Amino acid sequence: MNILVTGSSGWLGQTLVPRLRRDGHKVVGLDPEQGATTDVVGSVVDRALVRSTIRSQFIDAIIHAAARHKPHIETHDNSEFVAVNVQGTLNLLEEAIEAGVDRFIFTSTTSLMISQKIRDGRTGGATEATWIDETLAPLVPRNIYGVTKQAAEELCRLFHQLHGLPIVILRTSRFFPEEDDMAHAIVQSGENTKANEFLFRRLTVEDAAEAHVVALAKAPALGFDTFIISSMTPFRKADCRELLADAPAVVARDFPDYRAKYERRGWTMFASIDRVYDASKAQRVLGFTCRTGFREVLDAL
Repeated sequence: MNILVTGSSGWLGQTLVPRLRRDGHKVVGLDPEQGATTDVVGSVVDRALVRSTIRSQFIDAIIHAAARHKPHIETHDNSEFVAVNVQGTLNLLEEAIEAGVDRFIFTSTTSLMISQKIRDGRTGGATEATWIDETLAPLVPRNIYGVTKQAAEELCRLFHQLHGLPIVILRTSRFFPEEDDMAHAIVQSGENTKANEFLFRRLTVEDAAEAHVVALAKAPALGFDTFIISSMTPFRKADCRELLADAPAVVARDFPDYRAKYERRGWTMFASIDRVYDASKAQRVLGFTCRTGFREVLDAL
């Protein structure tokens, strides 16, 4: 296929573009930043550029990974989020329909599922961790990033409904390499924090890329669907109350060796876990499971 990947110079794009090319696809990378995986330097906000790229490159499929992300909240105003995340998505969808593109993968985020109430957790009065799957409703995003990504998802749903364009939405959990934006309030180091998160809200960038490859192949058969993409959690819904009160005890039951391995590094587990992403629908319907989870992280230590 001839595939347009937006956000091709980003963390995901740098892994996804070569992965698609290894499968023999012609991949055209579009990004405002120059990079080894970017062929067209420009923004999805530029409708004329989007149109000319799709048509001149005879694009069959689009993977839309470009976005203004949560860290940009500190450096960009709200209108920039609307322009890139909403108008940019609309530009791609409309030009895809006009050009006869036959599938569209949208990189969304689990962040849009986190309301302020969920974010507050125990300090907000919660008595158990929130179990999060695709049925969670209503969605009440807590910042402009989540609001605009939700709006973009709604555009995807509408265009499938109106035009029949096969669209798969992937709500990816954390795979960024940077420190958590709340690192100043977290006892654990960045490496320790990321390891802990594989229990409930993280995946590797390689797994994120692979999920897009699978979604690309399955999109025509699926028609339209939304999936949480995250490492499979070892937890169960029945664990949610104890996870909020004493997360290390729950982890120790599933991974008796974790404490010794952590102690050797001077690492600790989060005292409390306030949410759990359930990626079982992706496993069941999309046929995708992350290769790296907490067990693999422990073994790598």
